[in-house]
Amino acid sequence: MWAYSSDVTESSLTLALAHAPAPARSEPLLIYTRIGEPARLRLRGRLLAAGIGAICITVLLLAVHLHPSPTGMATHTSIGFDECQFLKRTGLPCPSCGMTTSFAWFVRGNAPASAYVQPMGFVLAVLTSATAWTAGYIAITGKPAHRLMRLIPSRYYLLPLLSFAVIAWGWKMFIHLQAIDGWR
Repeated sequence: MWAYSSDVTESSLTLALAHAPAPARSEPLLIYTRIGEPARLRLRGRLLAAGIGAICITVLLLAVHLHPSPTGMATHTSIGFDECQFLKRTGLPCPSCGMTTSFAWFVRGNAPASAYVQPMGFVLAVLTSATAWTAGYIAITGKPAHRLMRLIPSRYYLLPLLSFAVIAWGWKMFIHLQAIDGWR
């Protein structure tokens, strides 16, 4: 396979060089090195992060004051909203039926109940909590942690979330039609 010194050709020399080990590097690759500290956010960016965090915390605190409906739906009627017109007219729950109930169970630490009554509501409650923490971190430190989301193409989280929302709606319709919705 390897050529002897008397019959070395250009192609065999290229083959030998291609399989030669790479020389050892004494310095790290540029991709792994930091060039200075990342720029911190200005006051406007920090205030925006604080506002987003405050909105998320407000949603979670509102859910604390609601008592989850044992039927798995209509918890939102206790804060003055009308009952679901889609459910009233079709007999089927709408895609957001059970979301408020799911949030109410989530803030009480009952993740199985939250996921059972509306799986997408559970996912949104987790994302709301994570957003509150991340926004608080950004507001306090000024570090632009939200820019890490740019590294993940949206096709890796947007399509799965939309698909999960459709599956969660199917689940909600299934448990409603089987009369097993709600958590007791």
